[in-house]
Amino acid sequence: MEHGVMNKYLLLSLVLLLLTSCNKYKIEGSASDAGLDGRMLYVKVLNADKVWHSIDSCEVIHGEFSMKGEADSTMMATLFMDNMAILPLVVEKGTMKVTMSGTETKVDGTPLNEKLYDFLHKQSELENKVQELFHKESQMILNGENPDEAHEMVNREGKKLSDEMSKLVVDFITGNFDNVLSVGVFALIASNMPYPVVTPEIQQIMDKAPASFKEHFLVKEFMSVAQENMERMNE
Repeated sequence: MEHGVMNKYLLLSLVLLLLTSCNKYKIEGSASDAGLDGRMLYVKVLNADKVWHSIDSCEVIHGEFSMKGEADSTMMATLFMDNMAILPLVVEKGTMKVTMSGTETKVDGTPLNEKLYDFLHKQSELENKVQELFHKESQMILNGENPDEAHEMVNREGKKLSDEMSKLVVDFITGNFDNVLSVGVFALIASNMPYPVVTPEIQQIMDKAPASFKEHFLVKEFMSVAQENMERMNE
């Protein structure tokens, strides 16, 4: 084989090696609940037909589990135990650390997962503050304070927390239009709504959204149903 041809062959082999290794992932996890030993875990993604497709699986052994493989691209996925969804995660290059305990459930070790769980942590903190407000209102009334003043306090502080929550969601989704977290978190927010409607937050997101976001099957379907619901409400 001529020297030039050999160099081209080696270069092509190196490129192929880099391409095939760039999306390798590993998921390492721990579960504190001893009752989970022997249970099967599945990493699933939702396809355009709205069918959950398993891309990897493993068994929990002595409170630990591990999976590894290659993905064609970075994907928003969900970790299932049997048929029960446990937590969201991003399948991306690197080693993902999954922690499941009574006090903490998170995925870290890779950039998008750390970004996702930082958002979820901030969202949870705000939700806890809302719950604390109602407890504070009850305590004020029990302590003999004017119920109207207690209620006014809850409304005032609740409005601030609501605005903070809205800003958190809108900023996060619009700030991640360049990756899978935008659609992934949009879907999480939508799934927690009683029924699809176009809230002010969703309108803000859609006003800023690129075509790639608007055309995603999850977003497109949600907006179609939400707009129909809004029309019925306005009739």
